[in-house]
Amino acid sequence: MSALVLIIDDEPDIRELLNITLQRMGIDCVCAEDLSSARKLLKDNKFNLCLTDMKLSDGDGVDFVSEIQSHDAGLPVAVITAHGSMDSAIQALKNGAFDFLTKPVDLHALRNIVEDAIKTVKSNTLIKSKLIGDSQSVHKLKTMIEKVARSQAPIYISGESGSGKELVARLIHENGPRSDQPIIAINCGAIPHELMESEFFGHKKGSFTGAISDKEGLFQAANGGTLFLDEVAELSLSMQVKLLRAIQEKVIRPVGAQKEIPVNVRILSATNFNLTERVKQGLFRQDLLFRINVINIHIPPLRERQDDIPLLVEHILDKLVASNGFTSRPALSQSALDALIEYTYPGNIRELENILERAIALCTDNLITEQDIGIVDNCALNNINDADDLNTLLDDIEKQKIIEALEKTRWNKTAAAKILGISFRALRYRLEKLNIE
Repeated sequence: MSALVLIIDDEPDIRELLNITLQRMGIDCVCAEDLSSARKLLKDNKFNLCLTDMKLSDGDGVDFVSEIQSHDAGLPVAVITAHGSMDSAIQALKNGAFDFLTKPVDLHALRNIVEDAIKTVKSNTLIKSKLIGDSQSVHKLKTMIEKVARSQAPIYISGESGSGKELVARLIHENGPRSDQPIIAINCGAIPHELMESEFFGHKKGSFTGAISDKEGLFQAANGGTLFLDEVAELSLSMQVKLLRAIQEKVIRPVGAQKEIPVNVRILSATNFNLTERVKQGLFRQDLLFRINVINIHIPPLRERQDDIPLLVEHILDKLVASNGFTSRPALSQSALDALIEYTYPGNIRELENILERAIALCTDNLITEQDIGIVDNCALNNINDADDLNTLLDDIEKQKIIEALEKTRWNKTAAAKILGISFRALRYRLEKLNIE
């Protein structure tokens, strides 16, 4: 059965252009010149997509998006706006619009939007969430992911380090119409500023010293899919300008190229910084923040979802046992579990994984005790800035304890393992991991 699209526009030429383009894609269309006519058609037909102009004789397209969402949240709506009316387009996305087009309508962009929207309607059975937890905050997060996955609106994911921002980005991608296309994740803070433009947009051979061949950028690699910009606050101001243009115009220009290239990429972004404060400090462009923060998803820290810790512990232990090839999974004493539940986790889930990995290596008789998990007193964490600092501190403490035991036994590893209360195999594992010669 062919898809059916509702086209709402008061300009006959635009209606005809959209109608012809969609018919060539094998899609049936019904046209309306105003909202009043459109409402009657919506009552009598089951549409796969609605394309509506922003300004109509009897109403506003942005308000109409909200109206449709309240009656049929499963119907994707794409709005068509005059060039330069970006504020209205973003408001439509906030109201639940699937995507937007600017006049004059780019037919390549139109086809991309229509194909993505129809895939969204057909694939209404979402992938089972990989988020572990039954707390109210996790249920709310799962619902939000399912809702925003259906649109193409840029999403800003906020949360502390180690809370799972990349996991949420991947779930949004996997549950949306682009799931059969790539998701490219990039840590903006890990790319040298002088290489940033080339990494994002690619370059032509000979465009700068070292450009020995043409190179495809991240936008091209993610074309048709999703680009996840982690630590987006690390971008330089000059790069922020270029990123803003790429997002708004949906085109890029590789370094050294003469022509722009159209790209079809959904943008998801995240950072540990407070971007509003960065804007006040002059370190982040307000117009870019406005553009990437169309919808915000906040991930709660682990200390606010303590009820989920037992489930997370079970999941992480299963994963660690499988990845390390152990024949059986260690049990967890009640005192160890209680300690894990009461801890505040400055490093969130990433820290919990680190604690359990260490505990598996240190435990004896296949039982993880409170001593094995080795949680550091919170007062020692006052100056910890992020999860990397925390992991370094924990490794340093463990390294110090192991070296003390080895020195007491004149580096007799078997005797040192007995002092530490761990198996020889566990000690050997820690010596390798901590690079103790």
